[in-house]
Amino acid sequence: MHAMVFFLDLVLKAPVNPLARSDEIKIADKVTMRGIAKTMDQQLNQKELNKALSVAQEAAHAAGKLMSRNLHKAKKRNEESQHDIKLELDVRCQKVIEKVLKDFNPSIPVLGEEGFTGDVTEPVRWIVDPIDGTVNFTYGLPHACVSIALQGVSGKHGRGKPKTILGLVYDPFMDEMWTAVKDKPSRMNGRLIQPNKHRKLEETMLAIGFSKTKGALDEMLPAFNGLVYKVRKVRILGAAALSLAWIADGRLDAFMEKGVRIWDIVAGGFILEQAGGDFFHQAIDDDHRYSMIANNGFLRRKLQPFMPKN
Repeated sequence: MHAMVFFLDLVLKAPVNPLARSDEIKIADKVTMRGIAKTMDQQLNQKELNKALSVAQEAAHAAGKLMSRNLHKAKKRNEESQHDIKLELDVRCQKVIEKVLKDFNPSIPVLGEEGFTGDVTEPVRWIVDPIDGTVNFTYGLPHACVSIALQGVSGKHGRGKPKTILGLVYDPFMDEMWTAVKDKPSRMNGRLIQPNKHRKLEETMLAIGFSKTKGALDEMLPAFNGLVYKVRKVRILGAAALSLAWIADGRLDAFMEKGVRIWDIVAGGFILEQAGGDFFHQAIDDDHRYSMIANNGFLRRKLQPFMPKN
């Protein structure tokens, strides 16, 4: 066992020579990534994984401070459409997160809502949504969060679909942080969490998400109309990562959406799975969009007939 080369030990301790040429650094990084990928199906070094979680927590707290300071202030809008807003603060928060992650280890690329750094097709990557719930945040509604995940690949020899090994969702307005790492139970502010046991639609607290496109709205409205009379209550909360964390923590029972992006759901979905829930999701296209039914582990079959087909 002592001779095994562990996944995160490789990436977190990979030296970077500041005097090396950029092409040499890129080659070294790719060699490191290939070594990491080959060990993804082996036991992970829990110490290094915990170190990565500490860094993600630092990054989330840094972005959360920016969010808290600016909740009730006027905000510069970089882009705006009927159902979506992009803020200058979205970009600034992602840069803050990227700096913490890159200071920790510059070899790991970042796939973020506000842009990518490095080669995000590499077998190891961070996935970041700096402000999930931007429209809420723009209007001064304190229901938004930071979402950070770390992924690798599960297949042999570095081939296979990316597999999440760390997830974090942070609500800076309630100072609540949900976390999970591979093979460990999920926690909120250090407390173990689990979904509730509701099995019937009539006792279900259901969140439904509506993406920003007309097509997604048209597809999800029938699901809303079909379920609003069958469940306890339907909630449209506007922050997918928080809805997933709330299912993991027993506050909601299920969450459905079509057209949601990977950075909105990957961390919260992993936290839900590690808490014992069900994170059912299917890719819609190559633009990181998904169809999702997340639930407490008992409701997928009851909700699936209402979900629009891919």
